[in-house]
Amino acid sequence: MARPARTAWPRLWGFRYPALGIALFLGLWWMGSHCYGPFILPSPLEAGRALWRLILDGEAGRAALVTAVRALGGFAIAALLGSGMGILAGLRPPLAQTLKPVTAMLLGIPPIAWIVLAILWFGTAGLTPVFTVIVTALPIVFAVAVEGARTRDQGLEDMARSFGTPPWMLFLDVRLPHLLSYLFPGWVTALALSWKVAVMAELLASTDGIGASMALARINLDTADALAWVIVLLVMLLTVELLVLEPLQRRMEPWRDGTASS
Repeated sequence: MARPARTAWPRLWGFRYPALGIALFLGLWWMGSHCYGPFILPSPLEAGRALWRLILDGEAGRAALVTAVRALGGFAIAALLGSGMGILAGLRPPLAQTLKPVTAMLLGIPPIAWIVLAILWFGTAGLTPVFTVIVTALPIVFAVAVEGARTRDQGLEDMARSFGTPPWMLFLDVRLPHLLSYLFPGWVTALALSWKVAVMAELLASTDGIGASMALARINLDTADALAWVIVLLVMLLTVELLVLEPLQRRMEPWRDGTASS
């Protein structure tokens, strides 16, 4: 019975610095609210009350679901297309050089410009946030996939072939781990950007979702509701990253745990 407790205690102790950072942030938030007043910056307690009211009314769940479908749907399309095209371009240098200026142009266009174009093309419909997420996240994933495929260890692959390694094992045990070491950070960055872009597009071009709810809070001058929606967005982002991406990364890159423990 004492062994699980001894195992769990180091894990809990490892959260001391993140907990300290959160406590410091909440303290600064409370001090700012005390200095500027609840109209400019509601306290954490007031924002929590607004969040609890939105949860009880069902508004938080409905808006979060709409935004999650748009953000995750756009991200999934961008991740699949960007990863596939990037790996192919990394393995074919002429193709990478051909697509390099296109990628640079896409990375240089701000998301707000894509939102304006999407409104003109698709109107104020659900397709506008999804399209904006795709065109914003895709070049990021494409760039890291190209770099991952381009920097693969050719000597290691040649050695594996010399030992008669089957092609499927060569891909799974040699190429894939190297590619994932580049792809996972790119996916995490693109995922975080997808949430931000989806909410921005909803705020300007949608009647539902978290962005539209934040726009309504702005019209009503309800700062507490606006902060509550920000909290909802942060919880969703952290949930996907901690419960989906990190476990997937640990499963696909088991050697990292051994390196960290040593």
